[in-house]
Amino acid sequence: MSRLQDKVAIITGAAGGIGFEAARKFGHEGAKVIIADFDEAKGIESEKNLLEEGITCKFVQVNVADRESVDTMVDKALAEYGKIDILINNAGITRDAMLSKMTLEQFQQVIDVNLTGVFNCTQAVLPSMVEQGKGKIVNTSSVTGTYGNVGQTNYAAAKAGLIGMTKTWAKELGRKGINVNAVAPGFTMTAMVSAMPDKVIDKMKEMVPMQRLGKPEDIANAYLFLASDESDYVNGHVLHVDGGIMM
Repeated sequence: MSRLQDKVAIITGAAGGIGFEAARKFGHEGAKVIIADFDEAKGIESEKNLLEEGITCKFVQVNVADRESVDTMVDKALAEYGKIDILINNAGITRDAMLSKMTLEQFQQVIDVNLTGVFNCTQAVLPSMVEQGKGKIVNTSSVTGTYGNVGQTNYAAAKAGLIGMTKTWAKELGRKGINVNAVAPGFTMTAMVSAMPDKVIDKMKEMVPMQRLGKPEDIANAYLFLASDESDYVNGHVLHVDGGIMM
């Protein structure tokens, strides 16, 4: 039997990159997937591509920073599939700048999407998961949230905050049958990274003991484990998927 047979999964930021790879992987493992993303054109295209692969999925446009938008997205998921078993809080943005140059708007935008957005989505799916007495919530942190990174005050603060929220929710929700864990990716070859100069990418590879960057499917595999019944006794854990860059 497939690892996520008949489970319903909401994946935020699923129109591209790691989120899309996770949506594809979850779909092939039997899940019904809500592709939740801010980018409507990309979301519609991703839905079409996954439907062509025989995956049961639906694109729902959402702005995770807007609570009303999130509530509407969750209502649509419940209307379409009747339940929510898995929430992957994958959506995130960057607005990099050195501390001396970072604007308040740059700081706040990243906090709104990467931290408040995760709060919004998790709180919105909670009643459904509590009612069925089981659920899996996976938050996407980052090695930056543990170790910091030059030019990423806002991003590091949000990703560190996610670790604190993950552990708090694991303590609060474990008794209700809901597991809450986080994945902390390292350097991963997404569209954002592949647009960087080769020289920068080579330098990044040199920092990793495995001498390569992560692939989106490396992160999606971690999501899959934490979303499946195989991780039923894993709770409050931060799984680093970074090739050993931070040891």
